[in-house]
Amino acid sequence: MHALQLDGRAPFARIAMVLGTSEHTVARRYRRLRSGGVVRVVGAVNGFRLGYASWTVRLRCTPDAAGAIAAALARRSDTFWVHVLSGGTEISCNLQAGTDAERDGFLLEKLPGTRRVLGMSAHSMLRGFAGPTGWAGLATLSDEQMAALRVDVPEGDDEPVALAAGDRELLGALASDGRLGFAELAAASGLSESTVRRRLEQLRGSGVLSYQVEIAPVELGYRAEARLWMSVRPSAVVSVAQALAGHAEVSFCAVTTGPSNLVAAVVCRDSRHLYRYLTEQVGALDAIDRVEAAPLIRTVKRSGAVLPG
Repeated sequence: MHALQLDGRAPFARIAMVLGTSEHTVARRYRRLRSGGVVRVVGAVNGFRLGYASWTVRLRCTPDAAGAIAAALARRSDTFWVHVLSGGTEISCNLQAGTDAERDGFLLEKLPGTRRVLGMSAHSMLRGFAGPTGWAGLATLSDEQMAALRVDVPEGDDEPVALAAGDRELLGALASDGRLGFAELAAASGLSESTVRRRLEQLRGSGVLSYQVEIAPVELGYRAEARLWMSVRPSAVVSVAQALAGHAEVSFCAVTTGPSNLVAAVVCRDSRHLYRYLTEQVGALDAIDRVEAAPLIRTVKRSGAVLPG
C-alpha cells in the first residue's frame, strides 16, 4: 500500500523488485485487498489546475436524515470526501464546481431545498497544503525503496490547463479504477492506446491527474478521525498550514475563505491520541485563535470525483 501511495500506477514488476518478492505475489495480494474492499487506486482530478473552484461544505441535519443525504451527495460526480460527523447530525463534503451556475445550483438551490437540512456553511478552498498522497500512516518503506518508486511531478504554473478530446471520459474511467489497463482506457475514452499513454503522462505532468490510494484507516489500526475547522490570524495562516502539513496525523489541509480560514482532516490511533494531538501539537500553534473538532463517524465517499458537466 505504501508503494502504491508513492505511485498508484507503478507496474507490479517494479513494486515486486523494490519489495524483494515476486510480481505474482504483489498482483495476487493487491487483487485480494481490492476485492475485499480494503484498498483501491483511483485517479483524482485537481480542479485548481483546470480553473475550477473547490468548496468545502458543512451541513447540519436531522439525525434520521444524515445517512440518506450523505448517500445522495456521494452519488454526485462533483463531490468527494463525503463524511458523516458528530454523532450523525453533521455532514461534510468537498465540491468541485466547473462554473458559477453549477456551484449556485448546488449551494443555493439543491441543498437549501432539502427540508431535513437545518443549516449549511460553504467556503472556497484557496490553496491546499497537504493531501492524502502524503499521509504518513502508510509509511513503511526505506528511503532507498521510496526513491525507487516515487514519481516527481512538477507543480506547474498558475495558468489553467485545457482538456483535449476524450480527456473527460479518460478521467472518469480512472476515477473508478486508477489501474485500468491502456486497452480498457482506450475503449472508455474512444482514444487509441498510444494517445491514452501520452495523455496520461501529460495530465499527470501538468498536475491535473494524480493517483490516490483509498483505504479505510481503521484497517491499519487508526480508529479516531476528525475534521478540524480553525480560525487563524491572517498574518500566520500560511505558516500554520505548513506546520500542520508536516504533522503525521494530518491527511488533508487547506486555506479557505470564511471565519474558519483553515480546514484539516486528521487521523489518529484512538481518542487518546486525538486528545494529545489537539492539546499538544495543535495547541502549541499560538496563531490559532479557535479550533472546532468534529469526530468522523462514517466515510461515505473518498476521492474519485469526476469532472462536472
